[in-house]
Amino acid sequence: MVRITNPLSGSSKRKRSIRALCCSMEKILSLMVGSVLLTISLMSIYVLSTISEQGGGGVVAQQPHHRQTVDTVSVGDKVAPEKPSQLRPKQAPLQGGGIPKNSKVIAYTVSVTGCGNDPITEGAAVLKHSIHRTSIQNAGNDDSVGRYDYKMYAIYHPNAKTCAMPLQNLGYTLLERETPVAVEDIKGDFLRKKIASNGCCGEKELIKLEAYTLTDHAIVVHLDLDTLILKPMDALFDLMLGTRLDSSGMDIMWPDEPIPNQIDAYFTRDYNMVTPTTKYKPVQGGLLVLRPSMDAYKEYVDIVREGDFREGKGWAGKVGPFYGSMTFQGLVPYYYDVLHPGTAVELNRCVYNQMCDNPRTKRTVNDVVDGDCRDGREDCEDCRSRPVSDIVTTHFTLCQKPWLCLPHLENIIQHRLCRKLHNEWFRIRSDLEVSLGHAPRGAGKYQPDQFFGFCNRSGKEGYIPIAIPSNSS
Repeated sequence: MVRITNPLSGSSKRKRSIRALCCSMEKILSLMVGSVLLTISLMSIYVLSTISEQGGGGVVAQQPHHRQTVDTVSVGDKVAPEKPSQLRPKQAPLQGGGIPKNSKVIAYTVSVTGCGNDPITEGAAVLKHSIHRTSIQNAGNDDSVGRYDYKMYAIYHPNAKTCAMPLQNLGYTLLERETPVAVEDIKGDFLRKKIASNGCCGEKELIKLEAYTLTDHAIVVHLDLDTLILKPMDALFDLMLGTRLDSSGMDIMWPDEPIPNQIDAYFTRDYNMVTPTTKYKPVQGGLLVLRPSMDAYKEYVDIVREGDFREGKGWAGKVGPFYGSMTFQGLVPYYYDVLHPGTAVELNRCVYNQMCDNPRTKRTVNDVVDGDCRDGREDCEDCRSRPVSDIVTTHFTLCQKPWLCLPHLENIIQHRLCRKLHNEWFRIRSDLEVSLGHAPRGAGKYQPDQFFGFCNRSGKEGYIPIAIPSNSS
């Protein structure tokens, strides 16, 4: 160890020792500074070369390396690690990665196959207003609005032009479409002979497939005119667009099944049309959320034109027969269950497309259910017991149409929820009337709290129609 003393009090020998020591320290400091400068130079060269390789004009931040992790899919309140084959890829952000620029504008479509006895403008007007109320266009007026915009389309067959034209005044864009495949062009003899009398609307039901051609939009929602939207469907849209990677906020029918890497469709099934042991169940035609695709549309057209619908066995001998199986309700499950499995998600029918149907094979008496579960499970939920606050969309089938002014007064499970959902339809109609500059209640005296004054008596003759101005769109 070198001991340094005060140079003013030491001898000349000590002074020389001190000067020698100082010189040595200066050399050491000089070497240290040189090393630091060399290190800085090398780092600068590395950063510049990295920028050149990346092709950018700024400094590229190097990300630390982590061990690969496994994503999870949330179902309800449970979070479980996915198997490698079930991992959802991190898809592109909403406005990138090939997603259409209208990804924030959801296309809502209805189909008009013919002019019947129902006043379609009533259903179309209230349906559109229910969509408006749950869209971003209603932001600031309601805390429960969604983040997506909307555009309304009405696809109609040429035979239905007369009754479809009034929908233009409601804000619908009208699309006239022939049946995608002419009946005489179907190759399969059995399908060619029978399709015109199948289901509600025969071959004209196939115009619903035209929804797949709306490729300016990232998502299309096809609805029947007797449906109603009560809550936003943002969770479905987010997952389909890849802006979220888990299914939280959704109610799916089979939560233990993996979520597809790419979701091309959501739907519910109509378990009432088949026995519990039927392998391929029909799709309920009142709701289909789809990814538009011309390739998918052309494949549907080819399937119908080939006409491989076998007597007593259905599409390719697998899907059908059941009500409407030759057209939409059978084609859609054939496409997604048989030809393209693992690309669609079945939604919980108690939350989406709620119809208040009996989940079991026998009649319900005095609120006591009986029989086997129609969906094949040992225990199943009774959708008729769901609170209205849980329901996202409803479909007025078993409950009948709201414009029939049916009171559903019996205090039994078959009527209680129907009454509440009809009341929701008239509540939204009341809000529509206000938006049109009308009074929130009509002059009708029949159960005014239930029907908001828009019914004079029970039955279609007692219904008071909406006075729609020509510039209401």
